[in-house]
Amino acid sequence: MKELRITDPRTNDRIRVPEVRLVGPQGEQVGVVPIAVALRLAQEAELDLVEVAPNSKPPVAKIMDYGKFKYEAAQKAKEARRNQVNTDLKEVRFRLKIDVHDYETKRKRAEGFLLGGDKVKAMILFRGREQSRPEQGVRLLQKFAEEIAEFGVVESRPTQDGRNMTMIIAPLKNKSDVKGELNAKRAAEKAERKASEHSAKTKPADATTSGTAAATPADSSAE
Repeated sequence: MKELRITDPRTNDRIRVPEVRLVGPQGEQVGVVPIAVALRLAQEAELDLVEVAPNSKPPVAKIMDYGKFKYEAAQKAKEARRNQVNTDLKEVRFRLKIDVHDYETKRKRAEGFLLGGDKVKAMILFRGREQSRPEQGVRLLQKFAEEIAEFGVVESRPTQDGRNMTMIIAPLKNKSDVKGELNAKRAAEKAERKASEHSAKTKPADATTSGTAAATPADSSAE
């Protein structure tokens, strides 16, 4: 016998109440009927009687294909998990005396994170006496924020915690929007490839037809 989970609704003979508010297989409201009548109607329709609102008075039961209902619910849950997107917090680290090349590398990396819909934590690591000059760290982070403003906006202003100073930058587009745009781009590229392939297949036939049409007047004049 299949083990029933606590979250599974009661069905058919497991519904132990004297009467239910019955909903038909097409969603029609049948009304309050004895449980025996509800079970008989479900059996006549070759479907299941499922308790959908056990805490109502009387409980609400619906006539349905319970196996199909469970399958569709599982598919919807699976699709929801597949489409779920989580914003990650990526990190880029700077030194107060960072060279130009290293800075540009970090900036481009941050832009890539933001374009992908992730947040960026920009962190400056102070060394020794640098901790006594936090204003230099603030200026560096502000410069960084201004240069990537096309891709993200400051969510948390620079704050210092011991030897570290951090700033959080949020993407202009969330991850679900980025994913939607990427899927749309892929679909457009796929459609373009199909159209190109179709055009390539039809060109030889058109050329042959054109050649035949051009040859016909020449044959007539020769006669």
